[in-house]
Amino acid sequence: MASSDTQVLVGKTYSIKTFGCQMNMHDSERVSGLLDSCGCIEVASPDDADIVVYMTCCVRENADQRLYGQASAMVSAPTPPSGRRVVAVGGCIAQRDGERLRAHIPNVDVVFGTSALASLPRLLSEAFGDQSGAIEVDTEEPGTGFSTDLPSHRAERYHAWVPIMSGCNNFCTYCIVPYVRGRERSRTIESVVAECRLLVADGVREICLLGQNVNSYGRNIYGEPRFAELLRAVGETGIERIRFTSSNPKDLSDETIAAMAEVPAVMPHLHLAVQSGSTRVLKAMNRSYTRDEYLALVGRLRAAIPDIALSTDIIVGFPGETEEDFQETLSLVHEAGFSSAFTFIYSPRPGTPAAKMVDNTSHEVIQDRFDRLAEQVAQQAHDANQEDLGQLVGVLVEGPSKRDDSVMVGHSEKNRTVHFRLPEGVSAQDAVGKIARVRVKEARTWYLRGTVEGDLT
Repeated sequence: MASSDTQVLVGKTYSIKTFGCQMNMHDSERVSGLLDSCGCIEVASPDDADIVVYMTCCVRENADQRLYGQASAMVSAPTPPSGRRVVAVGGCIAQRDGERLRAHIPNVDVVFGTSALASLPRLLSEAFGDQSGAIEVDTEEPGTGFSTDLPSHRAERYHAWVPIMSGCNNFCTYCIVPYVRGRERSRTIESVVAECRLLVADGVREICLLGQNVNSYGRNIYGEPRFAELLRAVGETGIERIRFTSSNPKDLSDETIAAMAEVPAVMPHLHLAVQSGSTRVLKAMNRSYTRDEYLALVGRLRAAIPDIALSTDIIVGFPGETEEDFQETLSLVHEAGFSSAFTFIYSPRPGTPAAKMVDNTSHEVIQDRFDRLAEQVAQQAHDANQEDLGQLVGVLVEGPSKRDDSVMVGHSEKNRTVHFRLPEGVSAQDAVGKIARVRVKEARTWYLRGTVEGDLT
């Protein structure tokens, strides 16, 4: 409900554009919930909005450039019916740059950092009342509050993001996250479980537990990681599907692996970022594990969960990477048996130790390595998908395909994209959020296709 100092927002339209990780997606849902509570109305296009909010990521340089381009373009967008548009920038770029954003985006009106979501209604109200062009800023110290205390407007009724911690203590040399999200802070087991119970009661079928490093969950309040205990407790809430991200290999314990294997709701998929297959490069990245330790961890995972699908992140062209280092990455990708991977060319982030490292490797060499890695990843993704041919997989229905609205799309237990047509008499609207049992008839590199057997549940 709008307070007296936010009455100016009642009836205002808004649009939110989200860049980056799942934590930003969750924060966007909280921003949407806040604006709803102030009487604002969500619209699909920024061109139609009185309030345009950009939730930003600064992990890679291209996110900066996309923000600068899209936000600056609002200058020439049609004037909304109210006659005044306020542009707000939140998230990690806002936390990093603060008022300096004006150097890149002169039309920005409001900047709010990673711990200042609750201040957004006040900042927007002040911006609408101030026609002088003064920027409204709130970028308090990161890591000073949980956005879970705010109202939420979930993007999907059947799925929910549940942050269990914020911040990071690892300080990988290429990563800006500890500087913009702060140090690790965990919620209590009781508060996470209570939220999950409410979500289950509200019809949520899949929960994704979020943290910059979920495997160290609880260390700051319990003195030791208790993620395995949390997984078991969330599994007892009645939730049907549990996923989680992100996982740092150095903290993935045997207790957590056992919980993953034993809790039926935990899906047989794990995203386990390796970043490089070279122990020398991993040390330069401050990743705190070796190539052999990572592969041994993969071995323990596969022993406990034989059908697990593994995905990963890999950086190509980290300063000082040699062809020998890169070959070790290629061989690790093969040995680990990844079914998919997010691959990136190294992007220096100002303020991180790696940004000061000197590297004379040409862009052409790095691009060639990236292309070779992408080719291998695609081949492994294709091979992994063949394992599901003829199998019956459970698919959480998400909606029509963007390319063909007669085809539905969803994700299997192993997080593989599945395309299928609905049985006669079942509408797309009724199917969303249900589980379809799909017999896989075709396995492509990036998706599966099949036919539904039985009723949707």
